[in-house]
Amino acid sequence: MTSFSLTADAPGGLPLAGLYTTNDVATAALPVDLATDTWRTILRVVVPVEAGDVLDVGAWFKVTNDVGYNVGVGAHLWAYDVDSGQGTAGPWWRLDAVAGSVGMNVTKDLHHLTLPVAVPYVVPEGWPAGHRIVIVLRADAHSTAWKAGDTLTVDKVGRLTVRRYVPA
Repeated sequence: MTSFSLTADAPGGLPLAGLYTTNDVATAALPVDLATDTWRTILRVVVPVEAGDVLDVGAWFKVTNDVGYNVGVGAHLWAYDVDSGQGTAGPWWRLDAVAGSVGMNVTKDLHHLTLPVAVPYVVPEGWPAGHRIVIVLRADAHSTAWKAGDTLTVDKVGRLTVRRYVPA
C-alpha cells in the first residue's frame, strides 16, 4: 500500500486545487519484442486543467518476468487533450520527453519489478478553456532474446496520482 501526505501549498506557494488518482490497472500483460514502440497503457486519469496549472505527476506499477530471460521495461508519462474531439487518437505528447524514459531490466532472478516514475508538468499557455488533460502511464518491454508471444505479467497493483496546483 502506498501512502502520501498532502500539504495545502506546493513549493513556491501554489495552492493545491485537486488530487486525482487511480489504481485501475488497464492491462494484464506487456508483449516482449525487439521494438521500443509497442507501448501499452498501464494507468490513466482525467484532470480538469487551465493554462499555467502545475501538475505534480507520480506513478508506479509492477511486472512479473516468467519468460526466463532478461527483459528491459520502459515507463513513460504521456498526455492528451480528451476534449479535442480526437479522443485517444491524439495528439499525444510525453511529459518526460526532456528527462527521457524510466527503465530497468527485470531479470529471471529479480522476477518482480516495481517501476516508479514522476515528473512535474506545466499546462502550456494557449490550453483551450474547459478542456481536460488525460495523464497516462505507458510501458513497453523489449529484449534481444524475445520470442513471439512472450509477455510480462502486469500485476494488478499500481497507482497514478496527479496533484494539480493553480497559479496564485
